[in-house]
Amino acid sequence: MGSLGSSTISSMNMAKQAATTVGAKNGAVAVADQQKVEGPRTMNCSSYTFHMPLHYPRYKKADYESMPEWRVDCLLREYGLPVDGELDSKRKFAMGAFLWPDQY
Repeated sequence: MGSLGSSTISSMNMAKQAATTVGAKNGAVAVADQQKVEGPRTMNCSSYTFHMPLHYPRYKKADYESMPEWRVDCLLREYGLPVDGELDSKRKFAMGAFLWPDQY
């Protein structure tokens, strides 16, 4: 099917069905209503990609040094930067990723 993804193809099929049942003029409204009923689609979190959240973390070096492991993991995961290993190595990685060189 070329470069069209499965979600594009299913949207096109829904639009065709809506156009034939409701009429070409109101087809877009029917598709929008049908998508509201289905609900939001969930993303697969098993693959890691870079994410740019709205805000850049504003922690200081002391914050990273005292941060619990679960918080470091959440912070790194939020930016698509999963790191395995000891807590100390995770903290150093987070400081290297989010602090300017003169801050650490």
